[in-house]
Amino acid sequence: MAMRIEEFGGLTCRVSGDADGDSPVVVLLHGFGAPGDDLVPLADWIPTPDGTRYVFPEAPLELGGLYGDSRAWWMIDLASLERGADRAGEVPDGLAPARARVMALLDDVRDQLGVPDERVVLGGFSQGAMLTVDVVLATERAFAGAVLLSGTLLAERVWAPRMAARAGLRVFQSHGRHDGLLPFRGAERLRDQLRGAGWRVDWRPFDGSHEIPAVVLDEVGGFLGEVLDGATVPSPG
Repeated sequence: MAMRIEEFGGLTCRVSGDADGDSPVVVLLHGFGAPGDDLVPLADWIPTPDGTRYVFPEAPLELGGLYGDSRAWWMIDLASLERGADRAGEVPDGLAPARARVMALLDDVRDQLGVPDERVVLGGFSQGAMLTVDVVLATERAFAGAVLLSGTLLAERVWAPRMAARAGLRVFQSHGRHDGLLPFRGAERLRDQLRGAGWRVDWRPFDGSHEIPAVVLDEVGGFLGEVLDGATVPSPG
C-alpha cells in the first residue's frame, strides 16, 4: 500500500489513502526500540474494509547508539524488562508527554483527514498498546475501538479509577502465552480489569512470544470490519 509522509501532532507519520473524506482511519503505535516504520507492513497484511486509511506515527524519542534508528514513546528500565517484571505499579515519567503527543496527533487526524472521532480505531504493539490504553482513558473521544497487541497492565492506580467511564468500548487484545518481555499474566490482568469495568474485550491468546502472528492479523481484520461498519460507542458522560 502506497504511503506518504505527513506531520500530525508534531510527529512524523506514514499515511495511506486519501487526504480527506469520512472513510475510517486506523492509528497504530509501534513499540519500544522499533524504527518508526516498523508497523507499516501491517497495512498490507491486515484484511480491512475498503477505503480504510492507516496512520503510523514515529515515537518522539530517538534511542540511537546500539539501537540505531529505533525510537520510543518513553524510556524504560531495560533490566526490569528483561526480567519480565510486573509493570502494573509503574507510572513512567514519560507517559504523560507521550499521551499529549498522541492526543495532538488525533486532533490533526480529525482536522486534516476529515474523519470523525467515532470512525477512528487507536491501537498499538507493546509500548504502543500501553499508550493506547492510557490515551483512551484520558480522553472522551468516541473511538470506534482499540487494538492492544502484546501490551500489559501499567499505571494501575491511575487507570483503574477511569475504566468504568469507558464501559462499552470495543477492544481487540492479543498476547503470547510465552512472552518473555511482558508476561502473559499481566495481559490477563489487564483483560480482566477492562472486562470488569464493562469494556467489550475480544481476547486472543496465542502460543507464541512477543510478536504478532498471522492468525492475530486475520482476527484484527475481522474486528476492524465489525467496529468500522457503522457500529460506534458514544463518548462517556
